[in-house]
Amino acid sequence: MKTPEILFLCTGNSCRSILAEVTMNGLADSRLHATSAGSHPAGYVHPRSIQLLQQEGFATEGLSSKSWDELNTTPDIVITVCASAAGEACPAYLGPAIRAHWRVEDPAKATGSEAEIDAAFQTAYRILRHRIDALLKLPVAEWLEKDPAQLRQELNRIGTMEL
Repeated sequence: MKTPEILFLCTGNSCRSILAEVTMNGLADSRLHATSAGSHPAGYVHPRSIQLLQQEGFATEGLSSKSWDELNTTPDIVITVCASAAGEACPAYLGPAIRAHWRVEDPAKATGSEAEIDAAFQTAYRILRHRIDALLKLPVAEWLEKDPAQLRQELNRIGTMEL
């Protein structure tokens, strides 16, 4: 079985999708491979995202904010992480991939004190980490091949999980 490719997609590709990509790749032990992209990339990875990932023990070298037009592989699964209630234009990825939506508030839009902004990044990371941990318990490669409807259902269920 080939390694399933997961694309985490958001608008700016500077925070949430980057957090998800790095976390997935750091925890998946090569069972899954994640990339991230945006429909309107910010052009940089948010420094607080890099700092948080480093604090969690993940490598951050070579990270970049990129457009979905720059992808070299066709994903098997696309997970959008936009918080549509916040008025974001969440991109719709066209293609044969299984799609799911994991709504997460954008910490880059957080305001307030430094502690409040840091808390927004921590919250986004913790939600994504919780959901990624749940995803890693699934037989993704097997279901992708034999039961994509079951996989889609589980991805959508995971997307509703709170902390």
